[in-house]
Amino acid sequence: MEPLTESLLNDFQHDFPLSPTPFAQIARRLNTSTADVLARLRALQLQGAVSRVGPVFRPNTIGASTLAAMRVPAIELETVAAKVNGFPEVNHNYEREHRYNLWFVVTAANQATLTETLSRIEQQTGHAVLSLPLVRDYHIDLGFRMSLGGHAPSPARDAENVKPADDRPDGSARGVAEDLIEAIQSGLPLVARPYREIGARLGMSEQTVIERLRAMIDIGIIKRLGVVVRHHELGYRANAMVVWDIPDDRVDQTGRQLGDIDCVTLCYQRPRRLPDWPYNLFCMVHGQDREEVLGCIARLVEVLGLGDIRHAVLFSGRRFKQRGARYRVRH
Repeated sequence: MEPLTESLLNDFQHDFPLSPTPFAQIARRLNTSTADVLARLRALQLQGAVSRVGPVFRPNTIGASTLAAMRVPAIELETVAAKVNGFPEVNHNYEREHRYNLWFVVTAANQATLTETLSRIEQQTGHAVLSLPLVRDYHIDLGFRMSLGGHAPSPARDAENVKPADDRPDGSARGVAEDLIEAIQSGLPLVARPYREIGARLGMSEQTVIERLRAMIDIGIIKRLGVVVRHHELGYRANAMVVWDIPDDRVDQTGRQLGDIDCVTLCYQRPRRLPDWPYNLFCMVHGQDREEVLGCIARLVEVLGLGDIRHAVLFSGRRFKQRGARYRVRH
């Protein structure tokens, strides 16, 4: 991959410019033209390497979401997955190597809609849904610096404090976002002046769009604004969700420690669902192959002294659906 394209993918996952001409600002940093930056991003989207250029919302600040799982007989898996995919509230849907073998994320405008959606999924598929909403995040979608040209990757990290899922902006703060959510949840338009185009759709000025986006970042509605990549299409073809049964008095410490390991891309606490689901700490590990992922997990166990902790490794299989969350869905 060309160094300029690699820089575009790695260096702009965070802190996307909030200026009238953000792509021109990026172009100056890369010593190229605005047209070149836009053409590369459009091509990367067409290839599937980039999901969008836009916001990653902090979970449960502008809606409600949960990670859900099902136990589905192998012969039914594709049929059931297709039914789950039919719900616009579902944005990720994966097969994983476990008796709970279908895992999907459901995002809705509010808790009532989320609960209703889960119930409808159960009714249409004939299978019970295990719902595992976020309790606390230690490292969630902060970006991931990739080795695309043979150089060792370095992790993208920030200095945020760990936050519980119910630490939400108040109603007045969330109100700042309402009229922008639908316009930006699928990404910014890849044009020279994206904020002006968004403003034209909403009947507001370019500067107002910029100021409201800045406010959404400042109050924690937007976790990051920038290039959102797809690991699989960029060569990171193996990933596993590792789940741990951590004593409650150790979960925060262990979550922070796992979040600081370079090969861990996500880390968060979710509830146990006894007796079927004893695990309360989740982390995602991505690698270029299965061996790399297993090597990372072995290092986690050794470095953090987790040899006595029950855990399970759920490698991803088929990817049935992957797109950005829709917080405002039109049926």
